[in-house]
Amino acid sequence: MLPSCPDEARFRADGRIAGRFALALCPGPLRRTAPPDEGLVVTPYRPDRDPPVSLPPSPQKSGDQHAQQGAPRRPLRGVYAITPDEADAKRLLPAVAHALEGGLDALQFRVKGGTPNERLELAMAVRTLTSQAGVPLIVNDDVELACAVNAEGVHIGRDDGDPVQVRARIGPHRWLGVSCYNDLQRAHQLSTIADHVGFGSVFASPTKPHAVRAPLSLFGEARAAGLNTVGIGGIDRSNAAQVIAAGADAVAIITDIFSDPDPAAAVRQLRSIVHEALRRRGA
Repeated sequence: MLPSCPDEARFRADGRIAGRFALALCPGPLRRTAPPDEGLVVTPYRPDRDPPVSLPPSPQKSGDQHAQQGAPRRPLRGVYAITPDEADAKRLLPAVAHALEGGLDALQFRVKGGTPNERLELAMAVRTLTSQAGVPLIVNDDVELACAVNAEGVHIGRDDGDPVQVRARIGPHRWLGVSCYNDLQRAHQLSTIADHVGFGSVFASPTKPHAVRAPLSLFGEARAAGLNTVGIGGIDRSNAAQVIAAGADAVAIITDIFSDPDPAAAVRQLRSIVHEALRRRGA
C-alpha cells in the first residue's frame, strides 16, 4: 500500500460521510440517468478493503537525480481516460464502471462541480471502482483530494501550484503529471520532478476549444530527451495511433470514451489501436 500523505487523516472522509454514500448503478451511456433499483451497488471507499493499485517501481541507476527527488513509478503508457465534468454520481459512475471494463491503463478524476464534500464522496466511489479493476487513479488539480482517497497520482496545470511543492506534499511514491501545453522548455525543467508531462491540445478539442495547440513534433523531441509524455486534446480512435507514432507514451481521452453509448467497447478499440502503435514503435 502507498504511504499516507502527511496529515492525511484530516482530509479523508470519516464514517459519517462515507456511510451515506451507496449508489445504485445501471448499465448505459452517460447521458441516461440510472433508475434507483437497477444494477450493481457501489459501496463507500474503505482503505482497508480497497487499497491503491500496486505498481512496480522502475529500475533506477545509482545516484540518478530523478530517483533522488521521487517519481519511482513505472512510466504511464496506453489509454488514459479522463472523466467528464459530471457531478451527478448516477450518471458518472455507470460510465466509469463501463470504461474500466474495457481495460483502461489509467483514469483521471476530473470533476469541478459540486461541494467539496460531494466531490470527496464521488471521488471515493470512483476510487472503489478503480481499485477493484486494478487501474491507477489520478486526481486532477486537487492534491488534498488525491491524498484523501489515496490515489496513485495527481495532475496539475500551470495555475495549480508549484510542482516542487506538490511533489513534496504527495511524496515519492505517487505519480505527478504536469501540463506543459506546447512548452518543451517547461517540460525539460520539470524532468526531475514530474513522472509525465502533458502536451496539448494536439487537435481541436470540444472540451477546451480555445486551448493552445501542441504540434506533434513536440512528442518526438521530448522522447529524445527521455521524457514520458501524454497527448491530450481532440484525440480519438481516428488519430490516437498518429500521436503515439509521433512519440507520446499515452493518450488522454474524454469525449471519444464517455460520449460513446458503450464506453467499454470504445476503450477496447482504443486500447487495441494504442498498444499496437506502441508495439510498432518499440515502446
